[in-house]
Amino acid sequence: MEIIRREHFNTRTLVKVSILGAIAFLLMLFEFPLWFAPVFLELDFSDVPALIGSFAVGPVAGILVQLVKNILNLVLQGTDTAGVGELANFAVGSMFAFTAGLVYHRKKTFKNAIIGMIIGIITMTISISLVNYYVMIPLYAKLFGWPLEQIVAMGTAVNKYVVDFKTLILFAVVPFNIVKGILVTLATTLLYKKVSPILH
Repeated sequence: MEIIRREHFNTRTLVKVSILGAIAFLLMLFEFPLWFAPVFLELDFSDVPALIGSFAVGPVAGILVQLVKNILNLVLQGTDTAGVGELANFAVGSMFAFTAGLVYHRKKTFKNAIIGMIIGIITMTISISLVNYYVMIPLYAKLFGWPLEQIVAMGTAVNKYVVDFKTLILFAVVPFNIVKGILVTLATTLLYKKVSPILH
């Protein structure tokens, strides 16, 4: 696509991506749970630097920020999910940042940035819900030798509407990603104009 082809990844751009990725990693350390979601779903604001990179540099830059963030997390923090959690984080964050940046770069206006983030939230929520249902959560259960019912029970413990695997996705994963997307969108909206002159 033309927008993607126009992205130039010179040394300066890669430095920007690396710095944003490092900031995203630091933000990833400050996680907090939501009252309706199981413990393996925790919210952080590490997608904000990826969105800023996607808007300032281009949609592919948003994906690269997510990649740097998750590589740093694996190397420096390790993993207690056999890499599944990091893969899911990369996938969901990349869908959000790439979609929002793609829409914004078609016409760089504040309105388009908001539209891009809204479409990004919808795309992210639908995609990660399907990926979690068919791939991520079953893979996680298989790697750790857990029955799916044990993972569902984590959701049931905090959300009475979670009674099986489908309702875990519908009443925990879906609203979690919508709430996360809205909060990250608000934070990005407040911060982008302040930090974009530095990136440019």
